[in-house]
Amino acid sequence: MEDLETLASWIRESRSIVFFGGAGTSTESGIPDFRSAAGLYLTEKHSPYPPEQMLSHSFFISKPDVFFDFYRTKMLHPGAEPNGAHRLLARLESEGRLSAVVTQNIDGLHQKAGSRRVLELHGSVHRNHCMNCSRYYGLDAITSSAETVPRCPACGGIIKPDVVLYEEQLDDQVLNDSVQAIANADLLLIGGTSLTVQPAASLIQFFRGKHTVLLNGESTPYDSRADLIIKDRIGQAMERIGELLS
Repeated sequence: MEDLETLASWIRESRSIVFFGGAGTSTESGIPDFRSAAGLYLTEKHSPYPPEQMLSHSFFISKPDVFFDFYRTKMLHPGAEPNGAHRLLARLESEGRLSAVVTQNIDGLHQKAGSRRVLELHGSVHRNHCMNCSRYYGLDAITSSAETVPRCPACGGIIKPDVVLYEEQLDDQVLNDSVQAIANADLLLIGGTSLTVQPAASLIQFFRGKHTVLLNGESTPYDSRADLIIKDRIGQAMERIGELLS
């Protein structure tokens, strides 16, 4: 409880908080991390393909039917609801304390909780586009498609999710905006991430502010550089912090 009170006091005195998060931010909302989801798929389908291959650009092009079967059944969770972490971050933004959420997640739960400035390093399942005519579609174009491979009603082209696949580059503008947000922050909260996925994890090196806090269930390569480490379920921990701030 002492660590939570310390973090609450740092939040009170901060005016430019940035949250950098990964898959662990959403597990309490019922969304499994990528490797867990892939493991379930491989077990159920007896698939011979490793997870990184299934979510690669070349695999998407060569085997779109297998890609979409995996993507639709294991990567999409339209019924998921924000947890305590998402809700507190949205509240801090509305209070003028949090300047940005930088996330590796593609689920859109931060926006669903009310956050407005969300920098999505790996894209979003809620944005999709036709590879042929560039028309944009929402998530329902993927979930409601009668075909395994969703196609554009206007031209018949394949509708591709706007998520960053292996072998693809991160968006330069999102990267630049994330670097600027982190560099200008006075408090950096890092949660639900192993800090091993590059180049996303390298962004935290740009932080020059006062305090770095890690909210993670497991150790990370960054632990020795953190001012405070809270090894607890992030949703529950953030909910308690919210109560301390009330």
